[in-house]
Amino acid sequence: MDVRRTINALKDVNIAKMFTTIARLLHFRLTWTRRDLDYLPAGLGPKFVSARRAAAMIPDGATLTIGGFAATGRASIFYWALRDAFDRSGHPRNLTVIGACPQGGRGKTPGMIEELDAPGIITRYIVGHGETAKALLQLADDGQLELHTMSQGALAFLIEAQARGLASIQTSVGLDTFLDPAVGCGSAVSPGAPNNFITAKNGKLEYRIPPIDRALFLAPYADKDGNIYFKDAALILDYKDAAAAARLNGGKVIVSVSKIIPRDNSQIAIPADNVNAIVVNPRNEQVGGILQTQFMPHFTAGSSEVDHEAVKLMRLINTFLDITPYRGKVVDILARLCADTFVKTTGPGAIVNIGIGIGEEVARMLYESGLYRDITFTSEGGAYGGLPASGVYFGAAISPQRILSTAEIFHIYEERLDTCVLGFLQVDSAGNVNVSHRGPKIIDFVGPGGFTDIVEYARTIIFVGNWMDEARYGLKNGLVRVKKPGVPKFVDKVDQITFNARKALKAGRKVLYVTTVGVFKLTEEGLELVQIMPGINIEKDILQNSTARFIIPGSPIPEVAPEIVSGKRFELKFDKKDLA
Repeated sequence: MDVRRTINALKDVNIAKMFTTIARLLHFRLTWTRRDLDYLPAGLGPKFVSARRAAAMIPDGATLTIGGFAATGRASIFYWALRDAFDRSGHPRNLTVIGACPQGGRGKTPGMIEELDAPGIITRYIVGHGETAKALLQLADDGQLELHTMSQGALAFLIEAQARGLASIQTSVGLDTFLDPAVGCGSAVSPGAPNNFITAKNGKLEYRIPPIDRALFLAPYADKDGNIYFKDAALILDYKDAAAAARLNGGKVIVSVSKIIPRDNSQIAIPADNVNAIVVNPRNEQVGGILQTQFMPHFTAGSSEVDHEAVKLMRLINTFLDITPYRGKVVDILARLCADTFVKTTGPGAIVNIGIGIGEEVARMLYESGLYRDITFTSEGGAYGGLPASGVYFGAAISPQRILSTAEIFHIYEERLDTCVLGFLQVDSAGNVNVSHRGPKIIDFVGPGGFTDIVEYARTIIFVGNWMDEARYGLKNGLVRVKKPGVPKFVDKVDQITFNARKALKAGRKVLYVTTVGVFKLTEEGLELVQIMPGINIEKDILQNSTARFIIPGSPIPEVAPEIVSGKRFELKFDKKDLA
């Protein structure tokens, strides 16, 4: 833990709330493997069952959706119950699991989908973002699991379509990327997979998934009649659509709730008639480490202003947990440069999506400047408005105006997403971007997540990231120096195309790449350097530390402003200019 950052994070934090929250997190951490698979409160009707009984309702060969976005609403009780059933009886087995959102804990956190890593439980996994489910990726590498991927938005639309009785969707999302069978392998990540759920049709891509026959997810509450409530949830993802799809396909809906509340007809999200079984688990979480029964109000919908005290508390928790480690002064400069680029390309009233990583620092700067009031932040998890939550809470939001389904938020993106700020693993000479694969093996798989949908829809696309991996930079007298070169991230050709630059140009998108050496823009001829960091030498630091080709203007290239480099007198204001 960084003591200095923790002390700084303590400033202006409500001490009583801080101690209460930290105490709850510590208690949860010490007991986070605790569960009772036979728990069933007395006096409830036959619809209410234990987790062990719920697992017995999953037949061999079933196709499941299991809810959760990373640590938010994670379905730990179901993972544990399914693993327990398999260990005892060898069933259920040969399951297909569909997960649009990240569901793993990178092998470090119990109660995630990696609980189902015994060979034979899951034999097909269709996922938007799979990087965190390392144990399942290893099964795929070993040939014991058939791995598929598609974008989060496409998966959300497919689940929505099944709820309406439709078997497939057609879209331009993913065309000319690795998801396009003409460019890559379609949905199939596993070599020789007998199925492919993405095909070319009518100039678009046709997506499909197997019929869902079991929908498993968490909801905050149920009443004694079996009605389900989403009140006080941080996210609701695809739960209603998955439930409707499972019912329409003749399957079952199994929900776990934290407690029983009095019936309130005005708040019912899913009527009891549409639910087959309910598991009561008081240890269900609202967000990572925070029990739903002790929910944090600032993660729930209905706010008109961001809860500033909650922002300070979130920052303290992430610092305390070392979830968002300090990345250094040069990355601070990078975040300021990206925020400056944002306000010069985005105007008030914009709908915005900001990704994890350095993007979170950009959101923080827009918040601290007050400009967040003039734009609408969103997350692909369905949070609309408020401030994107960072670190362990990524995907949720502080003081969101509304909590939408995953399909609803992607429909909004489809119609009117103005700007996105996203990271990158690689960029190539043509401006193509790879975020979906880190290396040649399946264990290196990341997945597109919502990236492919977001870059399809956003009018302005800002990529932000370090110039090289594992490089060391220095800052002295207002000049940035490359002290030790690292692994180039700008290459001649990316390993996998997750963003197709030519397609974006054809659609009239504005695309910028913000790095530790300067800012590049996408042009018809390629990547043009339009701003350079003071102290950076074009030949030595850029051209010799990249295999990509660039357009270097003959006229002097504007330097990044001194206040961006130093942070002194740095301020943000909307001044929308055409950097292109």
